[in-house]
Amino acid sequence: MKKKHEVSTKPLLDKKKILLVSRWGESLDLAYAMYLEGHSIKFYIEDKGSKEIGLGFVPKVSDWKQHIEWADLLIFDYTGYGAICSKLRAEGKVVLGGTFYTDKLELDRDFGQAELKRHGVKTLPYKDFSSFQEAIAYVKQHPQAYVIKPSGETQEYKQLLFVGTDDEGLDVIRVLKAYEKSWGNDFGNFQLQRKVKGVEVSVSAYFNGLAFVYPINVTFEHKKLFPKELGVSTGEMGSSMFWTPDSPIFEATLKKFEPTLAKEGFVGQLDINCIVNGNGIFPLEFTSRFGYPQVFIQRAGITEPLGQLFYKLATGQDFKIQVKKGFQVGAFMVVPPFPFEDKKTFRLFSKDSVLVFKREQREGIHPMHLKKINDEWLITGNTGIALLVSGTGLSMKDAQKVMYSRISNVIINNTYYRTDIGDRWAEDFDKLWAWGLL
Repeated sequence: MKKKHEVSTKPLLDKKKILLVSRWGESLDLAYAMYLEGHSIKFYIEDKGSKEIGLGFVPKVSDWKQHIEWADLLIFDYTGYGAICSKLRAEGKVVLGGTFYTDKLELDRDFGQAELKRHGVKTLPYKDFSSFQEAIAYVKQHPQAYVIKPSGETQEYKQLLFVGTDDEGLDVIRVLKAYEKSWGNDFGNFQLQRKVKGVEVSVSAYFNGLAFVYPINVTFEHKKLFPKELGVSTGEMGSSMFWTPDSPIFEATLKKFEPTLAKEGFVGQLDINCIVNGNGIFPLEFTSRFGYPQVFIQRAGITEPLGQLFYKLATGQDFKIQVKKGFQVGAFMVVPPFPFEDKKTFRLFSKDSVLVFKREQREGIHPMHLKKINDEWLITGNTGIALLVSGTGLSMKDAQKVMYSRISNVIINNTYYRTDIGDRWAEDFDKLWAWGLL
């Protein structure tokens, strides 16, 4: 059995048997990429409404536990599997996935903020609530701009995150009253965090169970549904990013967690989203698993085989990730009812819609909630996310041109997407450079 701090001496297999356990089917693109690399893949999806995702793309299984002994590598694509991952690693299995600790960093906002403080990282003032009336009273007593952040499972509903703009907090009070009427006691715990102005940026790195693996990834998310940051928060509509050998933001945040993550035996990607300005770096939240669509856009910039990369991570090998120079961008192509849940709308406008390619060019095309029938790509699932389309280039403008050219090659009935992914880079770059954060 491999000890927690022991680097594996197992040889890197050219072709591996990989079991990918998915919560919602979000990692189809990763499974499909590794399948095309020649690895043996078995893909499991937990969510019943997402079971069709991946049909025709990769071999699927209905019970992942029956295939544990078959696999050379087990990959878990979401939070909530941490305790299982740790148990399997303790049994000598090669596993890429979280731990109970890293799951809690993401799912329990209060715990995540407390751990940042414990590791000497500056945080924004915040307060947890379970009552809307208590939160409303607090804002009235301490008037300023706040961000409403759901905790636990409710934070999956990205449209519930609300960023206030009123300096007296009046808009936050109105939204809290609306949430109380519409959600009642089903909303669960939530957090009010003081809002600060600056550039929103995330840094992430892969961890091999012992240490961070370089280079570092720096990502700029585009969360609103419409261009110019209008509309509801969707979780994300696309991202722009680059790889770098070092980052002041990384050194001030994630790097400080390295001994703790090594003690935990964490294997996977850890991301921290921050607001940065001339006064400092202010972490907002952790993502302690693959980020979506971040990982697909990262993949567009990674030049080594994905299965090989994941196997090296899970076996504790010390290496540098081989990446392209320049920038990567990616945009979701979505259909109704995204970003909302409405089964009737999905059935009427989107279910089983066919994706048509003007040219048989699939580079930079990352399948999301799709199935393949007679070699045709059809939309399935229930949320309306069809594709992530990526582009790369030595400049941000070059990467944008490539991505939007690829988008124009795809015909999807009723599709919509952001047309400004990466546009704010020039302004963000100037600010980050002036603040000494690049």
